[in-house]
Amino acid sequence: MFSDHDNPVTAAAAAPAHESQSPEPVKDASAEVPQAASQETPHASPESAAPDAPTPEGAEVHAKAEAHAAQSATDAEAAAAAEEAASTEEMSKLLDQYDEQHEAPANNEILEVKVIAYTEHGVVVDIGQKTEGLIPAAEFSETEIPRPDPNATIEVQRTGEKKDGYVIVSYQKVLRRRTWEKLDEAFKNKTTLTGKVVDRIKGGVVVDVGVRAFLPGSQYDLRPTPNFDALAGQDIQVRITKLNRRRGNVVVSRRAILEEEQHAKRGELMERLAEGQTVHGVVKNVTEYGAFVDLGGIDGLLHLTDLSWGRIKHPSDVVKPDQELDVIILKFDKEKQRVSLGLKQLSADPWVGAADKYPAGGKYKGKVLGVVDYGAFVELETGIEGLVHATEMSWAKKSVNPSKIVKVGEEVDVVVLDIKPSDRRVSLGMKQAMPDPWLLTADKYPVGTVVTGKVRNIVEFGAFIEIEDGFDGLVHVSDVSWTERIKNPHEVFKKGEPVTAKVLRIDEDNRRVSLGMKQVNDIWGDWFKQHRVGEIVKGKVSRIAMFGAFVELGENIEGLCHNTEIADRRRGDDGGMGRTTTGPLKSAGPLEPGKEYDFKIIKISPESRKIALSYKAAVKQVERQEIAQYRSQTKSSSTATIGDALKQKLNSR
Repeated sequence: MFSDHDNPVTAAAAAPAHESQSPEPVKDASAEVPQAASQETPHASPESAAPDAPTPEGAEVHAKAEAHAAQSATDAEAAAAAEEAASTEEMSKLLDQYDEQHEAPANNEILEVKVIAYTEHGVVVDIGQKTEGLIPAAEFSETEIPRPDPNATIEVQRTGEKKDGYVIVSYQKVLRRRTWEKLDEAFKNKTTLTGKVVDRIKGGVVVDVGVRAFLPGSQYDLRPTPNFDALAGQDIQVRITKLNRRRGNVVVSRRAILEEEQHAKRGELMERLAEGQTVHGVVKNVTEYGAFVDLGGIDGLLHLTDLSWGRIKHPSDVVKPDQELDVIILKFDKEKQRVSLGLKQLSADPWVGAADKYPAGGKYKGKVLGVVDYGAFVELETGIEGLVHATEMSWAKKSVNPSKIVKVGEEVDVVVLDIKPSDRRVSLGMKQAMPDPWLLTADKYPVGTVVTGKVRNIVEFGAFIEIEDGFDGLVHVSDVSWTERIKNPHEVFKKGEPVTAKVLRIDEDNRRVSLGMKQVNDIWGDWFKQHRVGEIVKGKVSRIAMFGAFVELGENIEGLCHNTEIADRRRGDDGGMGRTTTGPLKSAGPLEPGKEYDFKIIKISPESRKIALSYKAAVKQVERQEIAQYRSQTKSSSTATIGDALKQKLNSR
């Protein structure tokens, strides 16, 4: 409730509303109540008047009397306080009725009179009995009350004053009284009134409903109103929520009418709503997590995830306040009056049939929606987006930040690597949409090509040689030398040094290239081209091992003559080839290190660079050749024998 000093409505209406009031009766009436209460004294008991006797019996009686008196005083004070509160409430009621009761009956009487003339002093009316009354001109000049029409019958009230032979009457007081009667009736019956916004004040606006009424800002609408200045001069419907005629205070509300209408609409709407139903609404408010839609009495939540099949940053990208749209009811809780709405569900789900539309291996154009440290999200169409992992963005082996390859909003070519509509996921690749530079480079260096590159990295099993940027091959330790066994690659390779090698194998699936250094000067390959199995060759025994003799057939070319191929063993005589002693052996049967012998090639393995030799087979073949030659020379002699041929051979030596 507003005070007389603070309320702007009171300042305009309170003073003129009670010009005929006299404060004296009010003061006397209010003074009587507390005075009556203060004059009331507690009833004194007989014991309290007893004389102070020194006897024990007298002392006990005196103590009881004092206790009873104290209790009676307390009860009397409580009764006085209650009576004072009741008197105050009664006084408030008396003050509300004071306007009609404090005047003399004659002065409070309302008369019907007829307007007979206008003068500079006011409006002259006929009040009967050949008596004329005067409505002072001040009632019209100082207020907005229009002058009544000539000959019109109006209501006036006596003031008890006379001037220049006229009985002074008031037209304004009657109008005000009738206005307050209507307002009081409207307040009791909760009747809707129509008023005009006439002023903007702190906390709300002033509405003219016959008197200046205060409309708080919070009571204007169901939602906060940012600009009350735009309401000036508008006619609005309001309902009185507080009325104090004595103080001239009237508080009205427009929101009460709207809430009542909304409640009625909500009850009707709750009976009609159902899940799966499409309804029309108006966007009421947009938040970070969605939008609230007014369905005509009840608000439903349109969540961010149900606005669109595609990715959106903020709900305002799709809907705006006061926008009308159709939505579908996803969930409806009638008891809690909660409604969940969907907008995207009104259109077809793009993932239905996506596997047929975007099969694995297909190449398409997409739009980059977002870039993260591990890749980029690319949209194939609204609602279908996939991840291009950082490893699938470039053929280069060096890791590159995705933000340096693509930008948001950029259109790129992608290839579908894998698609799972049930999980609403699709894996994409960008590098697969471009020619593979590795394969292009591999075509430049087919198997057998001699290449030169720099040592990029050294590992325990060899070294990686960079032939071109992004294209390198491995030289295994076994392909470094034909004769030396490499245990530590760091003894052969230095990082950054040039190396010449031959392309041995290309594995396109695993993107691997095998190189060989020893194959650049392939003396073994040349030797294999010139010799065949069964051929007799000359070789020098280079060293003797427990299992046979190594024979040097050419520069850096060795063959092995196993013990079983050196000589035929006889029982009890192995020629010293069965020894198990340690240290270098001086001979292997008839074979001695440093000497040359004839050997027969019995096996060749070009891939493993191995040659198997036989000394005894060579000896036998030579003997057969000599015998055949001898026989051809002695055809004329019928007595020649094989013994003669052997003797001739020994003699020739």
